[in-house]
Amino acid sequence: MFTGIITAVGKIQSTQTRGDGLHLTIAVPEGYLDDVNLGDSIAIQGACMTATEISGNTFGLDISAESLAKTVGLDQVGAVNLEKALRLNDRLGGHLVSGHVDGVGTVAHFAPVAQDPHGSWLLRIQAPKELGVFLAYKGSIVVNGVSLTVNKTEDDVRACIVDINLIPHTLQNTTLGNLRPNDQVNLEIDLIARYVARMLERSS
Repeated sequence: MFTGIITAVGKIQSTQTRGDGLHLTIAVPEGYLDDVNLGDSIAIQGACMTATEISGNTFGLDISAESLAKTVGLDQVGAVNLEKALRLNDRLGGHLVSGHVDGVGTVAHFAPVAQDPHGSWLLRIQAPKELGVFLAYKGSIVVNGVSLTVNKTEDDVRACIVDINLIPHTLQNTTLGNLRPNDQVNLEIDLIARYVARMLERSS
């Protein structure tokens, strides 16, 4: 389990074919791996992965073809959001996050809310239509591993349009500040919303 609060920005240094998937080597800030052991879970761009190698300030992981097909941003060199698995005595600063990507969305708009680029920014995402039932005003959503609050939803025939406001701190301390229109992002819906929808389905 995770919280959606990014603890570091790392960098995928290399990708190598391994079996039906890839082996990734990821560089992290100094000391980030001091409390990480082999087999520990780390969320990469919102996808829960297992550390299979640790060496200095880098760690390795294996990602299957299935995971690659369901996510974006894990098959190429570049910056990635990182979060270590939640401990039972940790603060729950975001919301309960499983690290299982539910769908891939597309950035439709990303720009400052006002003329001041140092203020908050509006991020508008076209989420897969089937995720729309799980998205609600003031509800939670995970975008590339970051726990965020939904400010507006709008359903159309092809997608669920989601508006999110990002504060400067989030832009500066995650990879979200690098987003551009038409970029794809990993999305995870709220865990509780998933179960509520299932209960309502069974009771109808």
